[in-house]
Amino acid sequence: MNFPDRGDVDALIDPQPLPDFARVQYEPETAAVDDPSAAARTELDRLDFDGLEAGATVAVAVGSRGIHRIDDIVETVVADIRDRGFEPVVVPAMGSHGGATPEGQREVLESLGITESRLDAPIDARMDTAQVDTVTVGDTEFPVHVSTAAQEADAVVVVNRVKPHTNYSGRIESGLMKMTVVGLGKQHGAKAFHSTAIKEGYVETLEAALPVVESALPLVGGVALVENFHEETAHVEAIPAGSFTDREPALLEQAYDEMATLPVDDIDLLVVDELGKDVSGAGMDTNVIGRYRVLNAPDPDEPSIKLLYARGLTEATKGNGNGIGLADITRQAALDQLDLQKTYANALTSGSTAKAKLPLVAPDDEFAIRTALSALGGYDPDTVRIVWIQTTQDLSTLHVSEPLVDELPAAAEVTDLESLAFSDGTASFTRE
Repeated sequence: MNFPDRGDVDALIDPQPLPDFARVQYEPETAAVDDPSAAARTELDRLDFDGLEAGATVAVAVGSRGIHRIDDIVETVVADIRDRGFEPVVVPAMGSHGGATPEGQREVLESLGITESRLDAPIDARMDTAQVDTVTVGDTEFPVHVSTAAQEADAVVVVNRVKPHTNYSGRIESGLMKMTVVGLGKQHGAKAFHSTAIKEGYVETLEAALPVVESALPLVGGVALVENFHEETAHVEAIPAGSFTDREPALLEQAYDEMATLPVDDIDLLVVDELGKDVSGAGMDTNVIGRYRVLNAPDPDEPSIKLLYARGLTEATKGNGNGIGLADITRQAALDQLDLQKTYANALTSGSTAKAKLPLVAPDDEFAIRTALSALGGYDPDTVRIVWIQTTQDLSTLHVSEPLVDELPAAAEVTDLESLAFSDGTASFTRE
């Protein structure tokens, strides 16, 4: 498919005067764990390994998210398991991510710094599953699948971050439960789960499936991580098997209190430099941008963002552009990075096809910005509310249009005044 270039569309929208911008350092005060790896090693003592014989295989389930120091934490968990006299093996617990292939899931882990050579342990990325039972949720029956690699281990430990989910809100969202049910369900299990959850509810489906998965797996427990505003580790806690449902809601509440948010809630145009699976399951954190775009799940009330321009994908997402459909505008450079096979595999498995839709494709930054400002209607550079961020995971350094400066919270400090300029259509900020 050929998209219009500048020669095709340049005359359609006249250039508008641009507002001035302020570079902002946004640093809310938050607590952090000094050494998350050491904390994880200490916490593992809370899990019961006593029933295992020397040399037993312990599967460490790891997902696809760009969690703070996840490579160091997984390395420590693997080393601790080895020090206890067991044989660790890493099992990707990421549903269909990585294009739903063993090679793709290995590639995702590698992008996070998790490799066999670093861990001195094998990675078993088989996509094989076994259907262990069928559960009924509301009026729907669905098959529960579990990773064969995890089932073949003598024990399983899951490692994941507890955080607000990108598709819904409830007492259980992203965390150990979801990784156990959905991540270790691989592509087949994830697809069955999502199709049921969209209709019957995510929390209800998780709570129905978890006991079945726990009975089918030698689950010892999990290491739960909570991050603060700066995406640093704020809390590390090992939770024994059987206690996920009781403990996760409190950790989720802490995650909501700590999570990153934009410094203002009412925005005309949000510009996001990069989206990707390493940033969020939805490419962009939907709680940051205020858009779920999921059937039967209303969008959050805040923030209110009229238009969103996504400029590109992260390197670590390896072409998986799931979430690009959350944007209103993108550019050709983002499409050049896009791997539709991976993107569609993710969307079809999750049942959230809206996130894989292509927005309007501009030839470059300059035309994208012109298009957005024109689409706002009644555009005025003296009042327009623009926020420009790198990713929804990194909100410490950002730009805001000058009309927003007086509304910034106390934790946001203006460090410079800059102008937006274009060189061959590509945007950059320059000091005034």
